[in-house]
Amino acid sequence: MITRQQQLRIRRKFANEKPTLLIGKNGVTNEVVEEVKKQLKRNEVVKIKILKKALEQTTMKEKTKELVNSTKSELIEVRGHTLTLYKMKVDSNE
Repeated sequence: MITRQQQLRIRRKFANEKPTLLIGKNGVTNEVVEEVKKQLKRNEVVKIKILKKALEQTTMKEKTKELVNSTKSELIEVRGHTLTLYKMKVDSNE
C-alpha cells in the first residue's frame, strides 16, 4: 500500500501525460488486462482512458474495480473517463 504523499507525487507527475491505453467497446478483456500488467511491470504506472462506448453496459466505477482487482494494482486517480493505476516493481533478485 502506498502512502498519500506517494499517491500525490504520482498524480502530479502524470497529470499532463497522455493515456497509454484506450479501452473501447469490447471493454476489459483478457488482452487488455495482460497489456495493463505488462505496462505496470515495465513502468509501475499506467494511465488508461475508457471510451464512452465501453460504458454502455456498466459504470466507470465497475470497470475501474475490475481492472484494479484483475491486475492487483492500486488506484491512484480517476478523472472523468481516465484512470491511473500503480503497482510497485518487484525486485527480481529475490
